[in-house]
Amino acid sequence: MRAVIQRVSEASVTIEGLKKSGIQQGLMILVGIEDNDSDEDISWLSSKIVQMRIFDDENGVMNHSVKDVNGDILLVSQFTLHASTKKGNRPSYLKASKPPVAIPLYEKMIQQLSADLGKEIFTGSFGADMKVALVNDGPVTIIIDTKSRE
Repeated sequence: MRAVIQRVSEASVTIEGLKKSGIQQGLMILVGIEDNDSDEDISWLSSKIVQMRIFDDENGVMNHSVKDVNGDILLVSQFTLHASTKKGNRPSYLKASKPPVAIPLYEKMIQQLSADLGKEIFTGSFGADMKVALVNDGPVTIIIDTKSRE
């Protein structure tokens, strides 16, 4: 799994002109899924996200997690995170999982994040043409790939 994590002061997803979900302070996460991702990847990534200390404490030092600040999470599936740009000018998405594999893993990720955070996770709609808006706070943007954790 590959995730782009952004600390936000607000973020939302709109589909066909209707706002599906939105958050204020928290994390906007784009997640890409590949066929060899597992429950272990989900568990590790979720724990890492919820415990990552990227929110400021009273001294302006990044010492608090999204859980510590009672922030929200907006999770959006994005297969383009697994784009290969090695050949030519058209990215290849062969590493990205197809819906029969990706959807169940995405749903497990939602459940795991919700359990780890202790509250509802906001989402986009898998496979939809979404308009994602956000105000990156900091800016703070972190990329995590579960295959690069060693």
